[in-house]
Amino acid sequence: MCGIAAVFNLANPDLDIDAAVVERMRDRLTHRGPDDAGMWSGSGARIAHRRLRVIDPTPAGHQPMTSPDGRYVLAYNGELYNDHDLRIELASLGVTFRTSCDTETLLQALIAWGAEAANKLRGMYAFVFMDTQTNRVLIARDPMGIKPLYYAMINAGDGDQLAIASEIPAILEHPAVPRTPDPVTLSAYLSSIRTTLGPRTMFASISTLEPGEQISIDLNNPAQSQSINWWDAPARTPTQGIRQTIEDSIHRHLRTDVPMCALLSGGLDSAITTTLAMRSRGALHTYCAGARTEGFNDDFGFAQQVASQLGTTHHEIEVSQERFAEQLPYLVRQLGNPMSTPNEVAIHEVALALRARGHIVTISGEGADELFGGYAPIMHQCVAHVQQLDDPAIDPDGGLMHLRANAWITDELKPAVLNPVRLAEADNDAHLRAYYTNTFNRLHEQSPADSPLQAHLRFQRRLNLPNLLQRLDTATMLAGVEGRTPFADIEVAIAAEALPMSRKYAFDEKNPQTKIALREAFASDIDRAVLQRPKASFPLPFQHWLAPFANLVFESPFARQYFSTQAIGLVAANSNKYWHMAWPMINLTLWGHEWVMNERVESDRLSREPLSC
Repeated sequence: MCGIAAVFNLANPDLDIDAAVVERMRDRLTHRGPDDAGMWSGSGARIAHRRLRVIDPTPAGHQPMTSPDGRYVLAYNGELYNDHDLRIELASLGVTFRTSCDTETLLQALIAWGAEAANKLRGMYAFVFMDTQTNRVLIARDPMGIKPLYYAMINAGDGDQLAIASEIPAILEHPAVPRTPDPVTLSAYLSSIRTTLGPRTMFASISTLEPGEQISIDLNNPAQSQSINWWDAPARTPTQGIRQTIEDSIHRHLRTDVPMCALLSGGLDSAITTTLAMRSRGALHTYCAGARTEGFNDDFGFAQQVASQLGTTHHEIEVSQERFAEQLPYLVRQLGNPMSTPNEVAIHEVALALRARGHIVTISGEGADELFGGYAPIMHQCVAHVQQLDDPAIDPDGGLMHLRANAWITDELKPAVLNPVRLAEADNDAHLRAYYTNTFNRLHEQSPADSPLQAHLRFQRRLNLPNLLQRLDTATMLAGVEGRTPFADIEVAIAAEALPMSRKYAFDEKNPQTKIALREAFASDIDRAVLQRPKASFPLPFQHWLAPFANLVFESPFARQYFSTQAIGLVAANSNKYWHMAWPMINLTLWGHEWVMNERVESDRLSREPLSC
């Protein structure tokens, strides 16, 4: 698990690239790779890397890694879970390996198969791969969207450049990258609390690769760049049943040369991953984070129950209101984005704790809900929507239903919250609505015909899951920890999407059945209380913890530029009552001060009592 930074000249390889700039970009990612740093320099190109040693921790895994003849260069962030299989196939082609590191496996796969290698990869990854002979660069992101990768086309004065990095702050270390907010994504964030919208980010100058996307760039003629996506290929056929696929995924995710542990919330998904990991490893440390507040501490009890039954060494990490108030500004400052969910604070806290105890890798249960139908309230909304259709096979408003039903600040409320000038800059959310509509329509065309709910569940996988996986990646990597997600595995996704809806979700107004295939597959392994436990969300009482930030919104010049006086007054007066407005408004204000206006929010400003209006 690592951090990538690179700068390439476009159409002018003879211009110099400032090594100090690329070093600053690279070292802004030190938390992602505290163990090693490297840089490769070539004609019109510099590729840099920070390394977290997980597989083959010897110097042989140093990056950027070059081919023996020096023609090919790779900087890679991730893990290949079919590393052994790929090595056997590559060896049959005559490849000789110098290391046991999966970086070399990926390098040789890309040399052998080029962009087609993505169809053979099983893992989480983002990478920059250069062919110095043809002066072409391939950048890619895994199909599930576990690993992030950002890029910016820059006018650097003497010529155009392409900057690439694992996180936005690293790209912003390049002096020619402006910090202009993207009004479309900013407004979309108020609705969805997602920091990307397709390729768009919170910054107008910076784009993100979408899950499964690969872009091939001819540095001599960048206008000829080509983009393809893993998900555009015909549907794959699963090779095993659900239990066998998940068992195989968890087994593969346990490979590591450094200490490993598990995140255990006491829910079904983490109970499955921990149970199978414990059987494979024989000993395991488990961690649960949360608040010791009435109504929010169920995770501690259920997690302790599972840990006791399995015999793990269990740790409980409490997140207090005071710690929440410290960590929220810190996370925004370090990651260059507003937070998507309050859970990021808890994930980072538990990552700090497990890293302090010497654990470098952790497994987690993310992914099962979006693949197997785990969110009963959302699925209930989908059922109600489908029942109103004249023809279930025709669903032109499916995407907009998701936008409306899950908005933090609704379409109707947006004009009362966002400054009318800013809303007009966002084209009154026309792009947001079009993105939701077009994305749903594409998925609807591709989905199985057994149930109209299939398209709605795939929409959750497409929009919700990458957001959760980014949350896990950034919150754990900020602590120098590799988070692994056996459910968010491409083979598990293929198997889940091939299931009929009757094996995933069944509507019942009083007792809906969720994740049916998972519960059936592991009924003999998981305690009945955990097996039947409903999905828990937001284990932190964040609604009650926002008051210290209310003054910030009230006093902020950035907030006054973007939000209406009425909305600021409501949030400042009662952030608890108006938490659905307060959370995105507070986060945008923190982000605006740090990354747009360059006015750092100090902790003493957050300790005052909120103003009354």
